[in-house]
Amino acid sequence: MNRRAFACAVTALALLIAPATASAWAPAGTASIHPGVQTHTAGAQCTANFIFSEGSTVFIGQAAHCSGTGGATETNGCTSGSLPTGTAVEVTGASEPGELAYNSWLTMQADGESGESTCAYNDLALVKLNPADVASVNPSVPGFGGPEGVGGPGEPGATIYSYGNSELRLGITKLSPKQGILLADEGEGWSHLVTTLTPGIPGDSGSGFLDASGNAFGVLSTLDLAPLPGSNGVGDLAKELAYERAHGPYPNLQLVPGTQKFKPNVLEAILGV
Repeated sequence: MNRRAFACAVTALALLIAPATASAWAPAGTASIHPGVQTHTAGAQCTANFIFSEGSTVFIGQAAHCSGTGGATETNGCTSGSLPTGTAVEVTGASEPGELAYNSWLTMQADGESGESTCAYNDLALVKLNPADVASVNPSVPGFGGPEGVGGPGEPGATIYSYGNSELRLGITKLSPKQGILLADEGEGWSHLVTTLTPGIPGDSGSGFLDASGNAFGVLSTLDLAPLPGSNGVGDLAKELAYERAHGPYPNLQLVPGTQKFKPNVLEAILGV
């Protein structure tokens, strides 16, 4: 192979493995797949959090417990049952079902994870989108824009934002944008207790949380009764991603930043302006 042919081959390979860029995404205003769409796994409805990629493969995130096979009180990922990877997941806006590609519960069980906090709060799953649907994706959070990257929630009292899409709201999207505050951290930083003006409800599970700078920091995992009724437990996204990269099938997994700049204004998000 001559030098010119070799260079062309290298370029072609780079294009095949390069992560998707902002120019590859559908416009935010018309994309049918984005953070906050509903997912359905064997009938269980959840809310997608963020868009992720490894190379040219694109994923949408949900909570691991969205594919759980036990009762609502079975939340320990190291002992609770789950549907297997490869399970079809319906993604609103997609023409084809996605595929459960990673589930933190299954991975922890396969690895014999024994960390109490890790088992209790590592609650992330990845749904691989069909290549036919990637052109319909935009990674921006509706209303707020972002995420700008991966971050942390800050100190107790810090402002946080989220977008839930439970079918219990009967499609009323003006109830989806949320603003609230961080109450406390728990589980050695694996979870964050938050409260929002309208709390997360069943069906909001898996929805993403943004900090005051628009960085993704969490995934809605639990509805709590204490210390404040209606508060929510939010899994730490940075820790969940680090666990996947170390133990899961995608060591180069990346969060895809939004194409729309983050706007920390819940009223504008509600009004859609």
